[in-house]
Amino acid sequence: MSDRPSEMSDIEIDAAMTSLEGWNVRSDGKAIIKTFMFDDFLTAFAFMGKVAVKAEELDHHPEWFNVYNRVEITLNTHDAGGITTLDTHMAAFMNEVAE
Repeated sequence: MSDRPSEMSDIEIDAAMTSLEGWNVRSDGKAIIKTFMFDDFLTAFAFMGKVAVKAEELDHHPEWFNVYNRVEITLNTHDAGGITTLDTHMAAFMNEVAE
């Protein structure tokens, strides 16, 4: 995506977080984080595969860490210096995929 959004204000972030179940703002305020738990490794890996396709589509890639059934996600927009609508959009997508 060539038109990258700008960093969201604290008020915008707070409003967005009300609809992002399980997501939290990282302590430095520059990213949102969530840990997803699945039944097993294959389910976790399938989730990551679906997210990877969306990440490529948006040209917006998560930082993630996977061990067995756990996937820890950090989202921020590096070139904007913090949280943008790309991050909240991706977070909402991940919540839908995980259901």
